[in-house]
Amino acid sequence: MSRTKGVAVLERHAEVVIVGGGPVGMLLAADLAAYGLDVCVVEAKPCTTDEPRAGTLHARTVQSLARRGFMRGEAGGAERTGLSREPFHFAGLPGLSITAPATEPPVLVKCPQADLERRFEAAARRRGAVVLRDSEAVRVTQGPDGVEVLVQTGRGAHQVRAEYLIGADGARSAVRELSGFTADTRPATVSALMGQVRLMDPAALTPGWHRTERGWTAAKFDAQGYGRLMTLDCRGPHPDRGRPLTLEELAAEGARIVGHPVPLAEPAHLSRFNDFSRLVGNYRQDRIFLAGDSAHVHFPVGGQGLNTGLLDALNLAWKLAYVLRGTAGKDLLDTYCQERRPAGQRVIDNTRAQLALMRPDPQLDPLRLLMAELLPLPDVSTHLGGMLSAQDTSYAAAAPTGSGWQGQFLPNLALAGQEETDLVGLLARGRAVLLLGSDTARGPGAARGWAHVLRTARAAARLPGGIMDSAVIRPDGYVLWASGDGELEEVLRQWFGDPR
Repeated sequence: MSRTKGVAVLERHAEVVIVGGGPVGMLLAADLAAYGLDVCVVEAKPCTTDEPRAGTLHARTVQSLARRGFMRGEAGGAERTGLSREPFHFAGLPGLSITAPATEPPVLVKCPQADLERRFEAAARRRGAVVLRDSEAVRVTQGPDGVEVLVQTGRGAHQVRAEYLIGADGARSAVRELSGFTADTRPATVSALMGQVRLMDPAALTPGWHRTERGWTAAKFDAQGYGRLMTLDCRGPHPDRGRPLTLEELAAEGARIVGHPVPLAEPAHLSRFNDFSRLVGNYRQDRIFLAGDSAHVHFPVGGQGLNTGLLDALNLAWKLAYVLRGTAGKDLLDTYCQERRPAGQRVIDNTRAQLALMRPDPQLDPLRLLMAELLPLPDVSTHLGGMLSAQDTSYAAAAPTGSGWQGQFLPNLALAGQEETDLVGLLARGRAVLLLGSDTARGPGAARGWAHVLRTARAAARLPGGIMDSAVIRPDGYVLWASGDGELEEVLRQWFGDPR
């Protein structure tokens, strides 16, 4: 117990404190706790709310969550062949298909953000994480040996001391502001409205994405008329961004865009948003990290924001766990920003490109017609689908490698002689894997000093083309090294410290 300005402060200690208990923060807590770490989550809301937010999990997110054991029920089967395919859109234009290997989970999984948050919170609590709800971080202090977060609650103050702090507290991040992170920003140029409402006349709105010369609507309603309406006005930003949205304003905006009345009722949630973008210059300041919307925000077309944040969490969690357990190279934590900031920049860039194509300027009609012709083409669909689903994300080596696999995501494959039947199940244990081909006599001798880090497994068949006989797979599913890529000992020392 300490005192701040005469007020008693309850002290708590943790290895990692996470400010922000949304899906990104709760996933971090659950994954870190799975490694046996002492984790404390600080969240301002007293409980999870069901306000409509993101609801689409893209392929790489589902694949990565499955590898950490969070979505095993959605996992595919290593014995399957070919591709799974789901229709999607680019800038509201139909024709795009997103594909993934059939050995993987579904290409798209619909899951409301609130349900995801509850799932991750339950896992975090079950694994021993402490969750402080109705609590607000009001001061952050960083020292050479750790961080201190002053947390204010309705019942008093907490001083949480930890070795590391993660800000996962959203676009208005207190951690980002209190810690002085700098960022690249672009001002808003459009205004958008969204409402969870009841549509009283089903004929008033075209389902899906619909463009007129005055803007866009995106509508999805059930047979009883309950659902979601989004409108996009490209004439400029909101004149009063902070003013609460009313049902009458949403109905009027919908009517202005489609050219006839849009009768709405029973609003459950109403909000405004725009295309303001922010990307912090560095995701790390010594012992403080940012993840999710705390680090990056952008126009929410394509449902990429939640997915990008969850992939931030899965990239950071295992690295922080390895550092705290003494099984990491000295610069491992630097790779978090090196790998995830370019991914955040790519999402900002592709959402800006989509918004440029969505502006209802007649001069853009020929370009939209051309894109409509291009989207169904296999090469175009593969490229854009990989970008939207983050399946094109790679953590490439500084120089070209012999196998071509270093930094790539290895698709699921069947294993021989293991309790787990496939790679997805094995990675759920949280350890890196030394993967041998079915016809490989023994693993590389250089790996013997890292048996405390690497779990050895044998594939049921030959490894994918380019990998001669063995590969090291990171806990998040990416290839760290493959035979033909140079000295394995040097790579293992860099990522996992000295041999034992």
